[in-house]
Formats: sequence, structure tokens, C-alpha cells
Amino acid sequence: MTLSAKVAGIAPSATLAIANRAKALQRAGVDVISLSVGEPDFATPAHITEACIAALRRGETHYAPGNGLPPLLDAIAEKTRTENRIPCEPSQVIVTAGAKDAIHLAMQAVLNPSDQVVVLTPDWVSYEPCVRLAGSTPILVPVDSATFQVTDALLEALTPRTRMIVVNSPSNPSGAVLNPASLALIADVCRDNDLVALSDEIYEKLVYGAEHVSLGSLPEMAERTVTVNGFSKAYAMTGWRLGWAVGPKPIVDYMARVQSHTTSQAVTFVMYGGIAALTGPQTSIEAMRQAFDQRRRFVFGRLKEMGYRCAPADGAFYAFVEVGGDDVATAARWLDKARVAVTPGSAFHAPGWLRLSYAAALPRLAEALDRVAALG
Repeated sequence: MTLSAKVAGIAPSATLAIANRAKALQRAGVDVISLSVGEPDFATPAHITEACIAALRRGETHYAPGNGLPPLLDAIAEKTRTENRIPCEPSQVIVTAGAKDAIHLAMQAVLNPSDQVVVLTPDWVSYEPCVRLAGSTPILVPVDSATFQVTDALLEALTPRTRMIVVNSPSNPSGAVLNPASLALIADVCRDNDLVALSDEIYEKLVYGAEHVSLGSLPEMAERTVTVNGFSKAYAMTGWRLGWAVGPKPIVDYMARVQSHTTSQAVTFVMYGGIAALTGPQTSIEAMRQAFDQRRRFVFGRLKEMGYRCAPADGAFYAFVEVGGDDVATAARWLDKARVAVTPGSAFHAPGWLRLSYAAALPRLAEALDRVAALG
């Protein structure tokens, strides 16, 4: 039997592999503290859940418009204009089965087999596979290893085949927030070379002391930027699988064409939860952000006491820790000896680093770091 060579070239998600191993140990009765998965440990706010339940009770279980329910498109367009300062009409919005789906659709809509895509590293584990599934070639460009900001290495990576740049700020895995100079450099490169930017801003609400600026808000960038976002992180809705993208209408139209032949649409009754999330009370976001910031300061303080260097994390909920040497072996040792699950940096094209999620209660974080410290 011959299977797809394209899929064969894609590695399974290392994040999920570590999480699955940790869960297997937990099922066997082992007390594993899992800091490997990027998922808020908070419950979805009640008013969002109730809106979804009410939609189910009303019988909202049938097909909806492919791009999304009109009130949700309106809410996303309004949020994009007012919060992100990007010009946006509802016709420029597509609602998807999670932000990951939006990234996949955008790449399918824009890329051709001869194209190259610049991916800034360390990068989220699914960017490169999505590029390859679109038949294109990823070009990995590291950010500065001290500041985690973009350097002139971006310019050196460009070729006549470059078609897209993938940007993620705040970053998964590093937590770094791109500063104005980095964003300006990316925008200049896109304008000067007629490139499309894919800006993944899923962690935009979880920023600590820095300012999140949407790439699409920079001059002349709205017409060449696909901004991806969703409900998973800001509203603790990971299992709901609800995301969106906004961008130039021709690209969004092509994304809708692909979606019409794959998932068809996001789940109808889930979209009513999305409407409630965007139009209802926002206090839960700030409460969660403050809790994450408290954990962030605790975790980074402990790691510094233990002698580890971390990436400057002004956003998201990760500590990206330099351990040197074989990061995969170190992650395995932490799991086997300390019963603490983390993700190797190699999964993010950053060997010698580990990603720790501090989306866990403070007592569990303290115990996890105690266990790691005891390893010596």
C-alpha cells in the first residue's frame, strides 16, 4: 500500500506526544505534573457556556453560513477595527474550527508548490507542517537568541520564491512580544517584496507589561496581512474549536472555498458561544491575565534561582528555558525522574531549550519546580 509522501514528511506533534505519555502515566496512578500543553486551566466563563446551551435548546443544530453566523462576523469585524486598529468589514472575516484551521486555510488559499514561506523560529509546532501540506517550502529564520526579536537574517532569507512570512506575537513557545522595530522590519520586507504576512495573534490578550500591536495595523499592511485569532486562550475555550481570520477579501474568499470542501463551517451552536464571548462581559480575561502574571513572576523567579536562563516572556503563558545539550533527553529525564512533563525545544526548532507551561495552579507549579531542583 502506498500512502502520501507529503504526509509522511510531517512529524507528529511533539507537544501532544509528551502530553499523551504524561496522561498514560497518570492513568497508571503516577503523580505527573504536566506543564507541556498550552491550555488555560480555567473554566470557560459561564455566560459563554450558557449561550451555547441556550442555542442547543433553541435547536440551533443545523447548517449556518459557511463563513460564520452574521452576528459573529459583525462582532469580529468590530473587535478588529476597535482593538486591533485594522480596517475590517464582515465580508473580510471567516470563522473556522479553531485558529489552527484558519492557519491551514490561509496557507492553502495563498501558496503554490513553488513558493517559499519564511517562518521565524523558535516557532509553534504546526506552522511548518501547514506549509508542507500546502505543497510549499518552509524557510526557518531564527530570531535573536538573546532578545528574541527579528534581525537582518530575515532579509538574507528572502529569495524570488518567497511568498509569505509567518509571524507569531506573543510567541508560542518563547512568550516574546515583538517590539516596534521588529514589526517595522517585517512590514518593510512585506511591502518591498509584495509578500503576504500571516500574523498569529492568539495570545494577544495575555500580555504583561508590554504592548501588543497587530501587524495588520501598520501602514499598508491591512491589504497584505491575514490576522489569525480565536477563543481558545483568551476565553479558555480550547475544546470548543472556534477561531477566525481576517484579511484581504480575495484571500478570505479563497479560504472559504477551501473550507466549503473540508469542514464546511464552524459548529453552529458553538458560534453562539463565540458571540457571547465577544459581546458579553470581558472581566474574566483580566482576571485570568492577572493570575497568569502572578504565576509567571513566580516561575521565572524560581528558575533564575536554579540558574536557568529564560527567554524574555512578556506574553502567553510559557517559560522558555535554556538547558543546553540534548533537550529531548532532558525532557525525558524530567518526566522519568521528577514526574514533570515539559516540551523539548527541538519541537520548536530550538534545540537546547525546554518549554514549560505555567497554566497550572501555583501549588502545583511550586511542587514541579521543587522536583526539578531536586534532580540537581
